[in-house]
Amino acid sequence: MKKIILLTILLAFTGTVTSAQTKPPAQPRGPAAQQSQPRQPAAFDLAEYGVSFQTEPRLIIMMAALEAAGFDAVAANAEPSVFRSQVRKDLADLDPDLRKRLRTFYERNKLPAPATAADQAARYVSLAFALGPPPSLEAPERSEELPTSLLEVLDFAPLVREFYRQSRIDENLVSYTRAYQAEGDRLRQPAAEMVRSVLSYLHTRPILVSLERVPVKSPTAKKNAPKTYNTREHQRRFFIVPDLLGAPGTINFRVIGDEYYAVLPEGTDPASSELRRGYLQYVVDPLVLRFNREIAARRDQIKMIMAEREKAGASVSPDVFLTVSRSLVAAADARYDEARKLEALTRQARAKLAVAKDDASRQAIARALQANTTALQDETIARLADDYERGAILDFFFADQLKDVESSGFDLAGFFADMIATFDPARESRRLTENAEARQRALAARQARLSARHAEMETPSYSEAEAARAAALVKQLAEIEQTLRLKDYVNAESRLKDLLKEYSREPRIFFALAQTASLAAADATDETVQAERLNRALGNYRLAVEASSPETDRALISRAHEAMGRIHAFLENTSEAAKEFDEAIRIGDVPGGAYKDAVEGKKKLAPR
Repeated sequence: MKKIILLTILLAFTGTVTSAQTKPPAQPRGPAAQQSQPRQPAAFDLAEYGVSFQTEPRLIIMMAALEAAGFDAVAANAEPSVFRSQVRKDLADLDPDLRKRLRTFYERNKLPAPATAADQAARYVSLAFALGPPPSLEAPERSEELPTSLLEVLDFAPLVREFYRQSRIDENLVSYTRAYQAEGDRLRQPAAEMVRSVLSYLHTRPILVSLERVPVKSPTAKKNAPKTYNTREHQRRFFIVPDLLGAPGTINFRVIGDEYYAVLPEGTDPASSELRRGYLQYVVDPLVLRFNREIAARRDQIKMIMAEREKAGASVSPDVFLTVSRSLVAAADARYDEARKLEALTRQARAKLAVAKDDASRQAIARALQANTTALQDETIARLADDYERGAILDFFFADQLKDVESSGFDLAGFFADMIATFDPARESRRLTENAEARQRALAARQARLSARHAEMETPSYSEAEAARAAALVKQLAEIEQTLRLKDYVNAESRLKDLLKEYSREPRIFFALAQTASLAAADATDETVQAERLNRALGNYRLAVEASSPETDRALISRAHEAMGRIHAFLENTSEAAKEFDEAIRIGDVPGGAYKDAVEGKKKLAPR
């Protein structure tokens, strides 16, 4: 059995309906898909790039058992999600003795401080993937091949089997699975955009098949006859697995043989660096295997750098191939991020130059662009240095090499052999020293940003009463989001209209009402009903724009215009669609806005 590699990664939690800057939480089918584009068009099928979404019953059962054991992933002063509250309600009558034994095991095996809720859950997530399917949920045999972290909680498996039998969770799995699938639908489009963008940057396609040489045993073969082999193919797959009971803001990533699992808690942004790094690993690992001879030829030089890092007190993997893979992933992630941000900076500078009225203004814009570019490059160096100290000792080297891939447009796989053959071990040993100054500038900039955020938090812009009122609105919108995911559009619309009585002229409520009408239109089979709902969506998007502030709600205004453009495009109101797309484009590429979607939407309009 191959080892399971476990990486626990922290993310920032982001809302969906609670902030109209993100895409709709549930996904429509049919004509209204023109408005929210829940799935990629046939031209970009995620399955062709190894990616699929999976609802995992073992994970649902495991995390529900942890809930019964007292695992609390909800932050202090925060309310549990609608789904988590429902699970707790369903488990209210669980046998007290079983609940006590679950809690005793969990408390006895807790990781010491400063371990987070995500750290506590990670081992149990690994155990979930190691179990057999329900109802047996058989545990793997205790073996040295299992990770230590999994072995620490392996004896939780019998309690999970008992929990499955006594809790009657199997009766709820159908409705639970439906909620998980809705979360997968929310993740689909942004995940597809991430995959498309990464592969475009590397100018490559992932290797979807691994080959294994298997000796052929023949009872009639002579004693000294040469061995013969067959080649066996294995599909390589990258699964995105929603986890509605996971710790918010945390991704668990693990590799089991040729299957890569990214376990995403509710509310995760698929564009996050951590999910991107997981997919980069999926792309890079088979390249390292394909060019293993070229890497082996440089083994001594790589080990030379490893030895120097170990003398400096750093923790370095003894596996040369793992070191190469880790280094290339770190370099690709850092360079990709810099390239995307630099592109955005340049686009914004060009827009400003286009309206600049004099040379002084243009020079100021050019100076600001240069300063921002330098700061961006410093941050990339700081990220590479951080990963270098964690064992990615060739990441600076690969980052330099990737600049050639970016400019040439050739497939990364075609460059790999040349890349690994040209590094200088003496140079790579000096990387931290060479880049110390730029790294310090980046660290100082990080500290300045952190201080600014703290100052902003310590200087409230609202009274306590206003802040409490705003928090209550965010909470209620989050609850209505869960209702939308269950496609209870009537209930969601009713609750939003009730909210308007208390929060009149609140743009986020108008935006959510528009989303609700648009999603309901997607499920309508009667064309008249569908048209009525789409027109109602248009009206609410218009109200959202009118109630918004151009200074503080630019992202919401951008998304509303883009959404109206898609609806008009579906209704074949081409001129109106073009106007709405133009309005979104005019706002610019603001964070959380719909600039790129608007540009793409306008391109798809039929000639007028």
